Amino acid sequence: MTGMRYEVEHRTRYGYAKSARRCVLMLCLQPVSVPGQRVVEFEIETEPAASLSPERDGFGNRRHVLNVHRRHRELTITSRFQVERDAGPRTGEAERLESESGREAGDGWEAVRAWSRLPEFWHLVRPSRLARPSPALEDFARRERLEPDDDPMTSIQRLSDKIHATFDYQTGSTSADSPIEHMLESGLGVCQDFAHVMIAVARSWGVPSRYVSGYLHTTGRPGEPTVATGSHAWVECRLPGAGWVGFDPTNAACGDGRHIRVAVGRDYADVSPTSGVFQGSGDAEIEVDVIVNAVGSGPR
Repeated sequence: MTGMRYEVEHRTRYGYAKSARRCVLMLCLQPVSVPGQRVVEFEIETEPAASLSPERDGFGNRRHVLNVHRRHRELTITSRFQVERDAGPRTGEAERLESESGREAGDGWEAVRAWSRLPEFWHLVRPSRLARPSPALEDFARRERLEPDDDPMTSIQRLSDKIHATFDYQTGSTSADSPIEHMLESGLGVCQDFAHVMIAVARSWGVPSRYVSGYLHTTGRPGEPTVATGSHAWVECRLPGAGWVGFDPTNAACGDGRHIRVAVGRDYADVSPTSGVFQGSGDAEIEVDVIVNAVGSGPR
């Protein structure tokens, strides 16, 4: 299968109104190799120099704990990496779980219900802070007549398509930790809002669903609003006969070779690229710049 190699640079700059005495951040910037994606190289640097302690969280994501122990007015964090992506339609573990042959209607939902009782899926079928039930979500599902049909795969695909058709992408319309009500009531959102709404509905059907943070290499396809100069978010749902399958409701697409995965979690709060605290006076301003380039085909 022909693949593509991508080069990503993610730069975050913190500027403080007054010098900070100390800064402690959790970074979630390093991608991992999974089926369909291979990490070729990764590096991270900071200005001023900082202590970086690598670790792995409960979802398998690679993280770094950053400590700056001296006064500073600015902090710049730059991660760079190259990955090779298959051109296939899925991201994540797309393992074959069972044969599709001879299955009767309804068997797929029996498998979904069985997964919801397994400890490894417990956090992915229950509400989380940013993907949870609400009256606004119930109104949306009722108004759009969203309910599962006989097949889990077609139900989830229809859900993704409906979210894409119903809401408009608008940069700056919400913040990173906005509740889903903001998009449900205004009709406007960005990629994490599209993902949170889809996850909340899919989990209400009992489908294990996780939030995926990463990047999208845009190609100018119709209906592709996400720009190449920003991070991206989409959804992976666990489906019978297919495993974890990627859906991108922002772009009406499946997770494919353009999607560069960094981390997965229950919602954005689990996989924020940077989060933490600083000691000092005054507010902090944050600037983020992302560059995603296709640099050639990967060996296959």
